[in-house]
Amino acid sequence: MSRAGRRAERIAGAADRRLPLLQGGALLRKAFPEHWSFMLGEIALYSLLVLILTGVWLTFFFQPEMTEVVYDGSYPPLRGVLVSAAFDSTLNISFDVRGGLLIRQMHHWAALVFIAAIGLHMLRIFFTGAFRRPREVNWVIGLTLFVLALAEGFAGYSLPDDLLSGTGLRIAQGIMTSLPVVGTYVAFFAFGGPYPGHDIITRLYPLHILLLPGAILALVTVHLMLVFHLKHTQWRGPGHTNRNVVGKPLFPQFTALSTGLSLTVGGVLTLMSGVAQINPVWTYGPYRPDVDSTGSQPDWYVGFLEGALRLVPPWETNVAGHTLMWNVLLPAVVLPALLFGVLYAYPFVEQRLTGEWYREQHLCDRPRERPVRTGLGVAGTVFYAVLLVAGANDVIAQSFRVSVNALTWILRVSLVLAPVVAFLVTRWLCRALTEAERERLAEGVPTGDIRQNVTGGYESGHEPVEEFRPGAPRRALTGGRTGTPSRRPREPERPSR
Repeated sequence: MSRAGRRAERIAGAADRRLPLLQGGALLRKAFPEHWSFMLGEIALYSLLVLILTGVWLTFFFQPEMTEVVYDGSYPPLRGVLVSAAFDSTLNISFDVRGGLLIRQMHHWAALVFIAAIGLHMLRIFFTGAFRRPREVNWVIGLTLFVLALAEGFAGYSLPDDLLSGTGLRIAQGIMTSLPVVGTYVAFFAFGGPYPGHDIITRLYPLHILLLPGAILALVTVHLMLVFHLKHTQWRGPGHTNRNVVGKPLFPQFTALSTGLSLTVGGVLTLMSGVAQINPVWTYGPYRPDVDSTGSQPDWYVGFLEGALRLVPPWETNVAGHTLMWNVLLPAVVLPALLFGVLYAYPFVEQRLTGEWYREQHLCDRPRERPVRTGLGVAGTVFYAVLLVAGANDVIAQSFRVSVNALTWILRVSLVLAPVVAFLVTRWLCRALTEAERERLAEGVPTGDIRQNVTGGYESGHEPVEEFRPGAPRRALTGGRTGTPSRRPREPERPSR
C-alpha cells in the first residue's frame, strides 16, 4: 500500500473511533427498501434543500419593512404608487434582479412540493402501519414537521405584503381576535398595534428565515438519526421478515439512486419555475386594508382552513360581556387542534386497542388487511377534500353558474355524510378483497384448463397456492407480488434417441 493509502486508512480509522461514521463498514452496508413509496420522504428532503438554497439567495434582496415608499421600478403599471418596502423589494427581485423571478418561483414551488411530499409520506406511513412500535416517536416528529411546514409556508406567503397575502393576514388577525379573553391582546402584540399595524412583516421575517427553519432542520436531523437507528420498514415478500431489511446498500447503490433523485427534484422544480407562473404579486397590487381581491385563494395547504371558515354558520354568543365568535373559533382553532390531536394520539390508541403495543413491527401492512384503519384514513382524506373544495366555493359557483348559497349547503351536508360513507365503503371493499384472496388461496389459482367431472358437468382446473402467514415469504407467488399466479418450472426435455 502506498504512503497516501496508508495515511487515508489512518485518518478513516481515527475518525471512526471518534464518530459513528463507518462503524466497521456496517453503516455503508445499511440496506434501504427499493419500493417507490419510500422515496416520498426523500423528495421532501431535497425540496427542503432547494428551499434553503433559494431562501438564502432571496435574503440578500428582500427588505422586511412596512415603511411606505413610492415604487419606481421596471413594472410600468405600478410606477408612482405608494407601496411598502417589502412589496417594493419583491417587485425588484422579480423584474430588476438577474434571475430573481426564477429563484423566487423556485422557492415558492419548492415550498408547495415540500409540504405535499410530507403529507403523502405521512399518508403512506399511516395506511401501512409504519407508525407502530418502535416508531411512534418518529411519527410524532414527522407530524410536528408537517405543522411547522404549514406555519413556515404561511409566514413566507405573507412576506411580500401584496393584496392576496394581506387578505390572508386579515383572516389570521380575525382568528387571533376570536380567542376568548386574550384574543384582542394577541392580535395587538402580533401586528404591533391596531390592524394593520406596522410590525407584522418585520416579525414574520425572523420567524420565517431563522426560528421555524432551525426547528425544521433540528427535527429532520433527529428524524434521520432515528431512521438510521431503527431499521426500515419493508413490504412483505420473499425473504422479508421482522429481523432483516431487503434492499440496496447505502453505498454505492442507494447513494447513486438518491443522488439521481435529488438532481431530478431540482431539475423538475427549475423547469416548473421557468414555465409555470406562480404568485404574480404585481397583478394583485400592494395590500390595502379597505380592498379585498376578488376570488382570492390561499395556497392549497391552508385551503382547508379557508373552507372551514366558509362552511360554519355565523354563530356568536355573549358570555360575561365577552363575544364568542364560534363561526371563527370552531373552524380555525378548535377543528385544527382536534384534528392534529387525534393524529398525534392515533398510534398509541390503535396499538392499545389491537393489543400490539408490546411487540415491534417492521413489516408494512397492506391497507386491505386493516379495514378500520384504512376506512378512517380515507374518511379523513374525504373530510379534508370537502373543506378544500369549500375554500373555493365562490370560484366554483361562478365557474359553473350555480348558487353559492346552494353550493355551501351541499358542502355542509357533504362534510358530515361523505366521510361516513367513505369509511363504510372503504371498510367493505377491504373486507371483500381480503375474503376474495382467502377464497383464492383455499381454492387455488385457476390454470385455464377445463375438464369434465363424473356427473357430466364442466369445471375449471386450479393449481394449489400455499397459504401464507403475515410476514412469511410467499413461496408460491413469483416476484413477491400479490396476485401473481405461481408457475411450475418446466421440466427439461429428454433428448430424443
